[in-house]
Amino acid sequence: VVAVPAMLTDVAEIDALVEALEVRFLANRDEHLAFALLTDFRDAASAETGSDSALLAHARRAIDALNTKYLTVPCGGFYLFHRARVFSAGEGAWLGWERKRGKLEDFNRALRGDASRFVSIVGDVARLQQVQYVIALDADTALPRDAARLLAGTMAHPLNRPVYDAVLGRVTEGYAILQPRVEVSLASTARTRFARLFAGEPGIDPYTRAVSDVFQDLFQEGSFVGKGIYDVDMVTRALAGRLPDNRVLSHDLLEGAFARSGLVSDVVLVEDFPSAHAAEVSRRVRWVRGDWQIASWLRRRVPTTGARVANPLSLLSQWKILDNLRRSVLPVALLALLAVGWARAETAPFATLAVATLLVLPGALAAVTALWRRPDEQRRWAHAKEIARGVLRQLAREGFALAALPYDALRTVDAIGRTLYRLTISHRHLLVWRTASDAQRAAQVGLVGSFLGLWVGPTLAIAATVTLGMTTPATLFWAGPILLTWLVMPALSWWLSRPLSSPRARLEPDDVAFLRAVARRTWRFFETFVGAEDHYLPPDNFQEDPPVGIAHRTSPTNIGLSLTANLAAYDLGYITAGGLLRRTSLTLESLGRLHRHRGHFYNWYDTRTLEPLPPTYISTVDSGNLSGHLLTLASGLEELVSAPTLGPQIRAGLVDTL
Repeated sequence: VVAVPAMLTDVAEIDALVEALEVRFLANRDEHLAFALLTDFRDAASAETGSDSALLAHARRAIDALNTKYLTVPCGGFYLFHRARVFSAGEGAWLGWERKRGKLEDFNRALRGDASRFVSIVGDVARLQQVQYVIALDADTALPRDAARLLAGTMAHPLNRPVYDAVLGRVTEGYAILQPRVEVSLASTARTRFARLFAGEPGIDPYTRAVSDVFQDLFQEGSFVGKGIYDVDMVTRALAGRLPDNRVLSHDLLEGAFARSGLVSDVVLVEDFPSAHAAEVSRRVRWVRGDWQIASWLRRRVPTTGARVANPLSLLSQWKILDNLRRSVLPVALLALLAVGWARAETAPFATLAVATLLVLPGALAAVTALWRRPDEQRRWAHAKEIARGVLRQLAREGFALAALPYDALRTVDAIGRTLYRLTISHRHLLVWRTASDAQRAAQVGLVGSFLGLWVGPTLAIAATVTLGMTTPATLFWAGPILLTWLVMPALSWWLSRPLSSPRARLEPDDVAFLRAVARRTWRFFETFVGAEDHYLPPDNFQEDPPVGIAHRTSPTNIGLSLTANLAAYDLGYITAGGLLRRTSLTLESLGRLHRHRGHFYNWYDTRTLEPLPPTYISTVDSGNLSGHLLTLASGLEELVSAPTLGPQIRAGLVDTL
């Protein structure tokens, strides 16, 4: 089952969730694979609100519509599992129990016969009782083609099957969770300069990019980040009673520690990257809060749903927790280093250079390493140019990080302070959380709003400039450039986070004339060679030098191009609607006479005899190309019904011809 925990916030959000679920299905069609939304409502002051019933009814109708639409398609079906709010004393509000973790735990129970935690279910739960694996995804996570099958196959491999140690209370061999590689979507990187700068290399490129993970490579154990496949029974057993209620916000790392997670680097999931700086910081702060909430799992005795017990986590898992804590305080440590170093003129150069080195050195080392890994087929200058672009991009990222240092340090201290206060004193609001879409909407502010939100940078820059100018003026030579970046940080954040608008291409008259001339010469090939001698099927090529002539063979791709070439010729005014229909009919008639294998066209045919050319085989690429061309042709032919007999394009076509 592909399970997507989500919240029903409004009609538009529900439609987006259902559409994304359908896209995942279309990319991963399998009769043994089901798709489910696991939903809650927003937090509220009461168990129910006025909009709840309408939103739930809309979600039910949308899932029912999917099941009706694909009724005849072999698949596991579409499901909706919705929970009611329960009162949380810790949050002082009504919400879905334990948020995402609670939805998945309740779903695991439903897969084994206990669906009592869900108040509304769409779909036959009985069909899911034998489900062994669940692929958990976030609402914005895409599941590329056949990724589900690859994950299930990897999970089922004998060497990966989990082994539970009852004495230690966790999985010690194999994996109950597999974490795929997560890449950034192309669309999200094009929204703002900020996303383009920080998202890294978007898309899926398994041929040129190798992925390595230190923990997986050295210790055969990866880190779970909440998106992956898990063994239902083994995860349920490993986590039973382990995580206390109203306490754990970032549960992924602990789940991976108890159930043992592995990295699958050759299977990729795709998700959006925050398009605004404020949204990215909000996400990072949530991670910091979650990391500090599980710091108790570094102690000898750890909390559970009952009494504290001896810590069952391995030293490796505890190191991962400690490493996250170390990483979270890095902005505070760097700011403190600058403050201490700038206090005296003789230490100012060291402090400034040390911070700059700490930020720049990792990228510089990676660039030097990349220089020694030049592919044999790539020229040296092209390889060096590619590395130079990467270095400049890395410098820009680190420069922005340096400019944002005061703000990052303030937000980090605030997050850690709030977490420690809530853990030790108030014991409330440990599950405060908002969706990525909500954070993205809240991040859309103007220039004034950016200065109000990021006030700490300019304020600290002015205060430091005045203080240093009065006490140690010589320090300003080293501190000045950094203080300047702090001063302009709000404007920089606002500029980078502004939505990018794609400029519309405008062609000059000479460009249009050139392109139409090229189009007319291209059409001449189809007009001349797609004729009765070749049964109105396009020959593969015509060779002038040396004078070989026509290659009387064709493929599904060639045929599809010929059909859409007819349509393009009509749109450009080179043939009439009657000519388009005649040429299309003659080609389709010849297609009906070709020999096929189970409905599929072979990859090569003799255009004069219509016989398949040996060796006969089916090409999925060519068949897909033909399908795409036929869909385009169908849309174009439908427009002929309302088109005039002689449209204005005829005159333009005559001008091109003459």
